[in-house]
Amino acid sequence: MSDSSDRSLNLNFLKEPVLRKLCEALDKTNSKGWRKLGEMIGNDRRFRVSSDEMEMCSLKVLELEGSPSRVLLRLMGDRGCTLGHLVDLLQTMGHTEALQCVKPPGIQILIQPQSVAIIVGHNLRLSCYAVGKAGVQFQWFKTKEEVGSLLGCVLKVDHAGFYICRVNCGDSFEFSQWAQVDVLNVATSYGETLSFTSQSVHGQRSTDKVALLIGNLSYRNHPQLKAPMVDVYDLTNLLRQLNFKVVSLLDLTESEMRNAVDEFLLLLHKGVYGLLYYAGHGYENYGNSFMVPVDAPNPYHSANCLCVQSILKLMQEKETGLNVFLLDMCRKRNIHDDTTPNILLRVTANIVFGYATCQDAEAFELSSSGFTNGVFVKFLKKRLLEDEKITVLLDRVAEDMGQFDATKGKQALEIRSSLSERRALTDPVLPGDSSDMALAHNRQWAKAHELPESMSLDFDCGAQIKLGFAAEFSNVLVIYTHIVKKPEDMFFCQAHVTNFSPDLDIDPKEMNRETPEETGIYLLSSSLPQHCLYTRLSSLQKLRDQLGFTVCLQGSFKAMDELVDWTTDVNIGKPLIARLDLYRTMRRNSCLQTCPMPHSPCHSPRAEHLHHHPQGLLSPHCSSPYLDVCEPLQGAVGGSGCVSSTLYDNCFSRYGCTSSDSPGRASIPIETTDDINELQTVFINSLQFHHQ
Repeated sequence: MSDSSDRSLNLNFLKEPVLRKLCEALDKTNSKGWRKLGEMIGNDRRFRVSSDEMEMCSLKVLELEGSPSRVLLRLMGDRGCTLGHLVDLLQTMGHTEALQCVKPPGIQILIQPQSVAIIVGHNLRLSCYAVGKAGVQFQWFKTKEEVGSLLGCVLKVDHAGFYICRVNCGDSFEFSQWAQVDVLNVATSYGETLSFTSQSVHGQRSTDKVALLIGNLSYRNHPQLKAPMVDVYDLTNLLRQLNFKVVSLLDLTESEMRNAVDEFLLLLHKGVYGLLYYAGHGYENYGNSFMVPVDAPNPYHSANCLCVQSILKLMQEKETGLNVFLLDMCRKRNIHDDTTPNILLRVTANIVFGYATCQDAEAFELSSSGFTNGVFVKFLKKRLLEDEKITVLLDRVAEDMGQFDATKGKQALEIRSSLSERRALTDPVLPGDSSDMALAHNRQWAKAHELPESMSLDFDCGAQIKLGFAAEFSNVLVIYTHIVKKPEDMFFCQAHVTNFSPDLDIDPKEMNRETPEETGIYLLSSSLPQHCLYTRLSSLQKLRDQLGFTVCLQGSFKAMDELVDWTTDVNIGKPLIARLDLYRTMRRNSCLQTCPMPHSPCHSPRAEHLHHHPQGLLSPHCSSPYLDVCEPLQGAVGGSGCVSSTLYDNCFSRYGCTSSDSPGRASIPIETTDDINELQTVFINSLQFHHQ
């Protein structure tokens, strides 16, 4: 069922359980079967199959377990047919049974259960939050056994395994992703020998993993950059594979950067792994690193920039388990800034800095007509998923960079670390005692990553269009329109979007283009449906009100030469990061200008404000979204200086202090293994449910 949540998915990438059920429904010999589907696509030149190909499909009935529908769907997929296209065709056919196999139910899972490692005798809480058109109910399973009876028992070693949640909403249901539970058996006392029922990484665990990725490239008063967009996109997809909650943002002003850091801090609490990646202009004075916003003046000073060490101080107040800073920027001295910061940091053995270049040196991005990574991420992304201590991983990246001829002797990775434990980005997540706080944090993150639901719009002329949405970054939304059907006597039909909020400052020349690349959608283009008109909305953080716009349908009929327009207004609320109101110029708890002062003028958000149940996510009639196993046992331990534009062979200075490859994945994923895929297939095929 998870395939059905992505209408842009090519038919050739449907999961086997979904494809098998769909083919069973279409192979039945009736007026709405695979032959009817073949006739319908025969009228669509995009997916049309020949009579010989239809004959090839029909011959499959002569084979043992042969399926004409499977061959037909493969041919359609080869021609670019997506799940959304198929759903529209099945709706026109009125094939209810086939639609049940692929049509997304009225259920949206906002928070997926995560894989965890738990000590014997402690409390286990797997969370799954979902919304539906009516009240939703939850059923939890361990492999194929419903486990509601485990509530209130003591967690034992044999509770380790794979768990899944079924979300029911009326006659519809949706399965969550699988979550693997490792049970730690404490052999003697806490802190001594630990053994795992299933192998974990290095014995280290986090209570959560959160990453803030900022890429600034479209500077107003300084040289523009290219690589930060590619770098942030690639790291986002890699970190999600490591179970990080990722917020990825492009082109932030000073106030937007400070507010984004505030939201990042809200997601941190005791034991969390926090990672901050920044790509853009920057500088370093007196050992303190400064990130330069896109609206920084020329020249800029510390008051116009964000001090990384000040952010570290605020992270330390949250008692995080690991603080990682990956700074892909210039570290030249800013001669226009004579401020001497006095930032008092705690002595903690959990800090790692990975600088893209050495002190008083520049960082580079490769000179290319297309979109490529900067030098740092070019080598970092090849190592990021390795199961190694983070400092060991960065050491290997440094060695790789040292062999790169284009920057040899000009740029070298520098690592600074106080890390005393063997902590890795691959460490599993072990939720802490403050589960309500963690749940509030999860909800805060999920709120900034909710996409509008795709919709079908019907016009008086009889035409129907599909309006779809995709996220390229946390603050970049893609809108696409596709003609689903049109009257037979209409020989031209096209749908475009217009009348957007002036907050977004959209160039009309880059709207409603026939290819994603024409609008600036370079990284997501391969996963978008074809034969649409595309519009890219960037800087969603500037959106002050709900996002409303007009969908205009233009058509002409055989009996007339003039174009006729039909319009309808659409409101999709505040999508993605817009819901967090980062545009506000000042917040009470803003990180402000912390650099010149010995102490941050703001206090970190108080934990008391986060102890609440996120009402509104669930209907008052819903059963519990948690899987709670066990009560704790008694006694259990629970810049602007130099212009840097000198060319070096095929690269140029990337982030000076100046004065003049991967498809996205679903949010909060687990590391998918062949065992989990096989388990899910067997599980879904074997369970028999009655409607709730």
